[in-house]
Amino acid sequence: MRCPSAAPPFRAFRSSAVTGRSCDRPRGVRDGTREVEDGVSRSWASASSRSYWASPAKRIVSIVTADEIARRIVAEAVAPACAAGCAVRSASWRRELGGEVDVLFDLASVTKPFTAVAVARAGIAPDTPLGALLREACGTASETATVECLLAHRAGLEAHRPLYAPLLRNESVDMAAALHEAADARRSDAQGDVPPDGFAPLYSDLGYILVGAALARAVGARGAGEAIGELVLRPLGIAAAAGTVRDLKERGIDGPYAPTEAVEWRGGLICGAVHDENAWALTGLGGSGHSGLFATAEAVLTFGQAVLDSLDGLESALGKVDLHWLVRERPGGSLRAGFDGKSPAESSAGSRMAIASFGHLGFVGTSLWIDPENHTIVTLLTNRVRYGRNHFAIRAARPWAHDALWERAREISACHP
Repeated sequence: MRCPSAAPPFRAFRSSAVTGRSCDRPRGVRDGTREVEDGVSRSWASASSRSYWASPAKRIVSIVTADEIARRIVAEAVAPACAAGCAVRSASWRRELGGEVDVLFDLASVTKPFTAVAVARAGIAPDTPLGALLREACGTASETATVECLLAHRAGLEAHRPLYAPLLRNESVDMAAALHEAADARRSDAQGDVPPDGFAPLYSDLGYILVGAALARAVGARGAGEAIGELVLRPLGIAAAAGTVRDLKERGIDGPYAPTEAVEWRGGLICGAVHDENAWALTGLGGSGHSGLFATAEAVLTFGQAVLDSLDGLESALGKVDLHWLVRERPGGSLRAGFDGKSPAESSAGSRMAIASFGHLGFVGTSLWIDPENHTIVTLLTNRVRYGRNHFAIRAARPWAHDALWERAREISACHP
């Protein structure tokens, strides 16, 4: 298993590449670009650095490339490794990638959109009750909760349960008992039968753990990760650049992986294994419904392109599958099924993407956003938890990076109408 160094030097980065004729320009030829590259302190702790991310006037002083964006994330100590990319569709799709483009990043919760699309591809009806798919849910508060309510975070479940707790006692995790506990983890403010449209939304990993297990059972897979591989990754032709560690290893791919956090009870630095504790405890290297996929930035863009093409009724490697129920707006909040919508104010998606945009974030520092109105997709993959899980510089950096990638996509579109 290959892991890059924790803080790769600039020479480790590959140049940005646009599919088709490039409209790149030399770095630093505009005053604005020079300011972006050289005009602020390299230290995230400095006041000038914090001001850089916070000031809209400085955030987009000129359009920068995906590679410059990835370099900035590393230089400002947001994360030690970063890959960035954008894609835009006019007559055809064009994309640009920058940073550590060959590295496999732990997607964390960006796994959730892949899970939701796999459910749709499997032909599982949105109104299917969980108990009909997962025997461990029978007799629990979630037995009658529908797949759609679970994917939309409206099944009344708690946000989290430490299902990995037995590992801290040097005991094994009983998968059946863990699934039963997750299915019965109903919130105190969500009692009784699940309403047709679900309870008030609360973001919960537990619903995805349950749906991932149900998906695997439905299609005869070893786990959610394998099901996603067969239903989504292989059809899209990205199975060599995305998947669980187990599936990638079986295809002869052994990294390089971006290391995440040093965790004492897991033996030190985590590299080539999922960071999420529950995913690690339940499925090891096989991937769960809420977390467990690894991917390159290019693979994430390919997935986003296929989702948008499918929604727009265009030919897609996903085939004829209805994804509209996944992304439709729902009352009570921005959470959709497999995706989150853009918040009207101070969204991590930034200010450039249309309000109809949808996407997802990952705890380790990853993101995917899809703008259906402007046919634009952006992704930012980092391993920000390498600096510790309480290192949250990514929160201020994400809006800037997403805006900059969106602007770059529009520039590419103008060059290639």
